[in-house]
Amino acid sequence: MSVVLRTAGPADAEPLAELAAITFPLACPPTTTSADQQAFLVAHLSAARFAQHLADPARTVLVGEDEGRLLGYVMTVDGDPADPHVAASVHLRPTVELSKCYAHPDAHGTGLAARLVAAALEQAARRGAAGMWLGVNVHNERARRFYTKAGFEVVGTKQFQVGSRTEDDVVMERAIS
Repeated sequence: MSVVLRTAGPADAEPLAELAAITFPLACPPTTTSADQQAFLVAHLSAARFAQHLADPARTVLVGEDEGRLLGYVMTVDGDPADPHVAASVHLRPTVELSKCYAHPDAHGTGLAARLVAAALEQAARRGAAGMWLGVNVHNERARRFYTKAGFEVVGTKQFQVGSRTEDDVVMERAIS
């Protein structure tokens, strides 16, 4: 596998939505129903929503691609958190949110997610950010271990809506050096 990292463009909206439909459910706790997962996908990870994300100058989407096939992506959002709980928890300013980080199951264990996070950190540093933060479900131990290994530390909590369910997340932050 020779995965190339690049910045996503408008033509990636549909492939990103297809990848999100595979990867988002993997990050959900087992108590999240498929109906709630689908509602989230439609509201936040559809091709139309990705087109909006890709057109938003505050957002950057990086993808990992192998021979035209998207295998992973990260999305960052520049600026202070809108959620007051997150804003009170995050201490490094200016900050960037690591809003999405997903890898196709075929790419698990290949280092792709770590490469995508490293690339997101590099981009944030070039834009002058002092820190990066993210939210991850309290029950997603695999992701929490991954982010801890990447230098993130738990700094607070927040809630995250998935369909009709309100999930509990930890807020993690790391300095950008």
